[in-house]
Amino acid sequence: QVQLVESGGGLVQTGGSLRLSCTTSGRTSSDYAMGWFRQVSGQERELVAAIRGSGTGTRYADTVKGRFTISKDNSKNTMYLQMNSLKPEDTAVYYCAAEFTGPFRLVVTADDYHYWGQGTQVTVSS
Repeated sequence: QVQLVESGGGLVQTGGSLRLSCTTSGRTSSDYAMGWFRQVSGQERELVAAIRGSGTGTRYADTVKGRFTISKDNSKNTMYLQMNSLKPEDTAVYYCAAEFTGPFRLVVTADDYHYWGQGTQVTVSS
């Protein structure tokens, strides 16, 4: 089993930045595609960004392109989401996810992920 723990959420003003971290345990990190998702109460969980197990090759939601950067440090078993130029619409619970699929695949659908963190709240105030 893989365990994931998110950290780095909090309250930030519009235009500010936060860096989320997701530390994993379990199998070889390079074999796990990972992603960040966010969810607002009453809405579907949506993809924010995804990254290949190798740590190269990414996908971003159109709403965050140019503002967010996903990265993965397999030597530290950690994935990051750098969030810049934050907007109130970014307010949500952010979840990290992992899927054992080898180093070369992107996984962009929430239902295709089997391992999830507990979530961290990000609140952007005006």
